[in-house]
Amino acid sequence: MSSVVRFENAGLRYGTGAEVLRDLSFTLDRGSCQVLLGPSGAGKTSLLKLIYLAQRPTRGFISIFNEEVTRLPRKSLPALRRRIGVVFQDFRLVPHLSAFDNVALPLRIAERPESEVRAHVEEMLEWVGLTDRMAARPAILSGGEQQRVAVARAVIGRPDLLVADEPTGNIDPEMADRLLHLFHELNKLGTTIVVATHDSHLASRLPGARMLRLAGGTLADPTSTVRFPPQPPRQLP
Repeated sequence: MSSVVRFENAGLRYGTGAEVLRDLSFTLDRGSCQVLLGPSGAGKTSLLKLIYLAQRPTRGFISIFNEEVTRLPRKSLPALRRRIGVVFQDFRLVPHLSAFDNVALPLRIAERPESEVRAHVEEMLEWVGLTDRMAARPAILSGGEQQRVAVARAVIGRPDLLVADEPTGNIDPEMADRLLHLFHELNKLGTTIVVATHDSHLASRLPGARMLRLAGGTLADPTSTVRFPPQPPRQLP
């Protein structure tokens, strides 16, 4: 199986401070599902930034889609980023755009026909329970609603790699299960999934996921696998 992400002895520091990540070596296979576990302050968000190309390592080697990003020209990064869906912990919705237009952004950037954009976005917003909030701008949405818009935007284009930072932190358990089921369905279609969380119970709702434990800026036992009973099958609308 080919790899989507590969780290070899990678480290990261901000400015002249101490390393926040060190000696990271692991591989994420194409079509795999990963749960990145660790307490607050362990470095989970910093590790995700390296994966979705918001930061480059200060040492070591990283490849994404078989491209060595440590040496890749800056002009080549946008093409790689378009293959990655990201759910940010702070959402990062475009404030002057409606929920509909925020979710539509990846499809419009890919120059998909507007009729196709409308059909897909309406279906996705229905799935995340926001049919009646399509025209609302982020400022009048609750934190949980903003989070659902952020998830919908990240997955709408069926990215090759999905990176999610605490994607269920502001929503109720029923909607959390629904979103995790959506991630599972994407994974079955071939998307590589990385979900960062401090909640070990979340891992049990992604059967077959591989666990990465981060503590103090380094990985512990990167090869252990989460094994839980499969969840009852549900169908997407």
